[in-house]
Parts: sequence; structure tokens; C-alpha cells
Amino acid sequence: MSLPEALLWRELRGKRPKFRKQVPLAGYVADFACMETRLIIEVDGMSHDMGDQPARDEKRTRILQGKGWRVVRVAARRVLADPVAAADAILRMAETYRPHHHPTGGPPPRSGEDLKS
Repeated sequence: MSLPEALLWRELRGKRPKFRKQVPLAGYVADFACMETRLIIEVDGMSHDMGDQPARDEKRTRILQGKGWRVVRVAARRVLADPVAAADAILRMAETYRPHHHPTGGPPPRSGEDLKS
């Protein structure tokens, strides 16, 4: 892992929603992935702006999105500047993608809720 990835992992590790690091998906390795929300975080350094890398990143993003993943790219310089703020923003984003439904066999809907409509 690069320094920005290590700093970000230090902040994401053990938090909810849960992220994994270096996750193999669709023939690629995602920097971080939240399986529950199908969110991938890629930390991009300067090399991602050079040569054919932007086109390769775009292709990779399209493939992963085609498999139902959301892909978010975070600049390495942003993580280096403030890893805590970067992780907080990622966790808030992931939280918005968490499923908000009653589990099967869970409690009945509260008054006024109708799960069939």
C-alpha cells in the first residue's frame, strides 16, 4: 500500500460501514471496498494523470460499475493533507448507501409504515 492508502486505512479500519483493503474484484484489485454498500474507493496519485492511465482508469471504472459497484476516486494529496477528513467523508458517503430496510423476520413495521407499497 502507498502512504496515502496506509493513512486512509488507519482511519477506515474498524469503522462502520466496514471497508476491506486490497479487494480483488472483476480482475482488478480495489484499494478499498465496502461490500455492504458496493462502494469502491480508489486513491489516485499523480501517476493516474499520466500517459494512458486516465483511459485505463476509466475502463476499469466502467467495468466495475457494470458489475454493480460505485467507484469513487480520491486524490492522494487530499488524503495526505487530512486523512481523518478524507475518511470521514468516505464513511458518510458509504452510510448514505447502506440499505434501509427491515430484515426478514425482523420487527413489524412501525405505525404508518407499509412495506408492501
